[in-house]
Amino acid sequence: VQLQASGGGLVQAGGSLRLSCVSSRRTFSNNAVGWFRQAPGKEREFVAVVSWNGGSTLYSDSVKGRFTISRDRGGNTVYLQMNSLKSEDTAVYYCAAARSSFAGTDRSQYNAWGQGTQVTVSS
Repeated sequence: VQLQASGGGLVQAGGSLRLSCVSSRRTFSNNAVGWFRQAPGKEREFVAVVSWNGGSTLYSDSVKGRFTISRDRGGNTVYLQMNSLKSEDTAVYYCAAARSSFAGTDRSQYNAWGQGTQVTVSS
């Protein structure tokens, strides 16, 4: 599975962005898909994950209540709706497909990664 993330950009604090993640090759409709982010000089951190059928989601405490992860009915596009953005949300955002239908926060559970999309929030 090869993933492509898009939708990043420059936004003012308090604004919104929607990221998309699609598979350029084999479908990932049977896999959980997560979003991670990496700010300059920091470790890549978990943001959110959605199960294979969209029925289960998990968020990091830092984005809970502001971000929403979802996937389309076919399961081949995953979205991350980001509202009330803060300067500390600035990072490169990566989507990743997990090995199984459900996954959590551990990066080792994910075996296919996209190239990343830059999100910059100005204060």
